[in-house]
Amino acid sequence: MNPLQDFPATGRAWVFGDDLNTDLLAPGGYMKFGIAEIARHCLESLEPRFAQEARPGDIIFAGRNFGAGSSREQAAEVLRHMGIACVVAVSFSGLYYRNGFNLGLPLLVCPEANTVADGAPVACDLDGARILDHASGRVLACEPIPPHLVAMIRDGGLLPHLAKRLAAERAALTSKDTA
Repeated sequence: MNPLQDFPATGRAWVFGDDLNTDLLAPGGYMKFGIAEIARHCLESLEPRFAQEARPGDIIFAGRNFGAGSSREQAAEVLRHMGIACVVAVSFSGLYYRNGFNLGLPLLVCPEANTVADGAPVACDLDGARILDHASGRVLACEPIPPHLVAMIRDGGLLPHLAKRLAAERAALTSKDTA
C-alpha cells in the first residue's frame, strides 16, 4: 500500500495522549509473530477496540512524544499494515519519526493535534500540510513534510525509494553504454 496514492485521506480520528510508546503499538510479547498478529494487538492495553475497529484511511492523533520507547520499527510498520493513513502528533520521538518515514508511514507535526475529538470524521492533506476536522469545521495547520521525506513516502518507504533511484541510475548508465 502506498499511502500517498489515497490523499487527501478521509477517515475516523483515533485520539491518544502524550508519550504513547512503541510497546503499546507493537507489544513485545508478539514480536516473534508476523506483522498481522502484531496488528491484532496494536494498542490493546490502551484502547481495546482499536485493532478491531480501525479502518484503512483512519488517522491517529496524539500529544507530545508519540512513539517514545524502543527503536522497534514494527511500531510504525504495524500502523502502515493496518492502513492508517497518517499519524498527527504535537511531537514525535526522534527514532519513531525516522522509522515512520523509512517505512512509508506519513507523520505530521501539528501543535493542535490533541484538540481533535475521538471518533471525529477528519481529512488529511499531506501536500497542503493540514487537517480538516469535519466535526468542528476547523482546519489545523501542520508543519510541512520536507521534500526528501515526501519522496520517500511516495515511493513506499526508504528501501523502495533507494531501489527506484538505483534503477534510474542503472538505466542512465545503460543508455550511456548503448549510445
